[in-house]
Amino acid sequence: MRNFISILVILGMLVACSTNSSEKKDNKQAANPIQTDTLLQQVKSKALEVVKTGFNAGDGYGEVWIRDYNTFITLSAQVHPAQTLKENLRVFFRLQGKDGNIVDGFIPQQKARQTKNSYAYIFTELEPQYAGHKNTVETDQESSLVQAVYKYSQATSDTAFLQEKIGGISVAERLEQSMDFLLKHRYNEKYGLIWGATTADWGDVQPEHDWGVYLTEDTHYAIDIYDNAMFLIALDRLMSLLPAIKTKWQPVRDRVATNAMKHLWDGNNQKFMPHIYLNGSPFPADFDENQIFYHGGTAVAIEADLLSKEQINISLQKMIENVKQAGAATIGLTLYPTYPEGSFKNKGMYPYGYQNGGDWTWFGGRMIQQLIRHGFKKEAYEQLKPMLQRVVDNNGFYEWYTVDNKPKGSGTFRGEAGVLYEAITMLENNAAIGN
Repeated sequence: MRNFISILVILGMLVACSTNSSEKKDNKQAANPIQTDTLLQQVKSKALEVVKTGFNAGDGYGEVWIRDYNTFITLSAQVHPAQTLKENLRVFFRLQGKDGNIVDGFIPQQKARQTKNSYAYIFTELEPQYAGHKNTVETDQESSLVQAVYKYSQATSDTAFLQEKIGGISVAERLEQSMDFLLKHRYNEKYGLIWGATTADWGDVQPEHDWGVYLTEDTHYAIDIYDNAMFLIALDRLMSLLPAIKTKWQPVRDRVATNAMKHLWDGNNQKFMPHIYLNGSPFPADFDENQIFYHGGTAVAIEADLLSKEQINISLQKMIENVKQAGAATIGLTLYPTYPEGSFKNKGMYPYGYQNGGDWTWFGGRMIQQLIRHGFKKEAYEQLKPMLQRVVDNNGFYEWYTVDNKPKGSGTFRGEAGVLYEAITMLENNAAIGN
């Protein structure tokens, strides 16, 4: 009898433990909002739909831009054949300059000839269908192409593309030539960093011209964190694609990373300096540019593994505080505080306009990705939600948003769709909230 009672007691304990375990599991799932948030799936579905419709940056652009394509090629791989994605990459290589430089984007030649704007279109014998254009104030086209080829390879497992020859030169060689271009034509020996024109954070508009996308005799050359972080990411991806070249490029990578933190990181203020000027500043002498915090460049620097976890957390807190002070909606806020009225001849670069403090999910989404990658999952989810909500509220992926959260620019901005889809996927794959 005693044995029978003991067996009953043990069975009861086992049932209780099983019930408690099941309840704990159910409670844990119920407490995890990522698994029940329908907004995530809504935005993912919308993102897939928008990339099905093409490869130009958005409905306001006729061109396929490499800086944009780099941020949605992975998503496009879910809805387009690999051959289509690869052909877009081939066009960039066919339009590559003899010095290795990469164009910003391409457009059908017929449209290029009909377009009445100031682009000096680029034509090559290798590319009979498309014309290219290059905003020479930037220094991210080459880095963007390397990153895009890496993402294509990861998404499709097509490594044979690297050995395909275009104009008698393999894709692998052309990728190296693009990196060589930066070292030969955009590298400053004094600082050991690459340079471009003065722009607002990651932007492509210099202050000295009404349009501002071309280097001119009035250009003030400068070094910033965005260009160098993009270069570092490109070198990492290049060495991953082509391990045999690591002996050449790893020392370059290490040198640029060290110099970026040595010369651009302001340890006292725990932020990156906006610019190191090589021939003077375009702004008044009494303007303290170092008060400005660059959100986009900081996010890309984190992707380049330049900041520690503590520095990432400090940067996030600064971004959140900037959003509060500006009255903006998300940490996609390009920069804060803004450049004063009249700092740029381009009329669209007014305070909180376009790249001068406009709110761009295209970069805010990249910061979300990096928060997840470095273990700030709860913070990432909190900062992501307003970015997702406005996609649904406005029924589109808009290029940028005003300080009071009004949509501006293209409503089918595929780069935004790409970075949000990736951020959501990363959250879902790391669904447990907490650090």
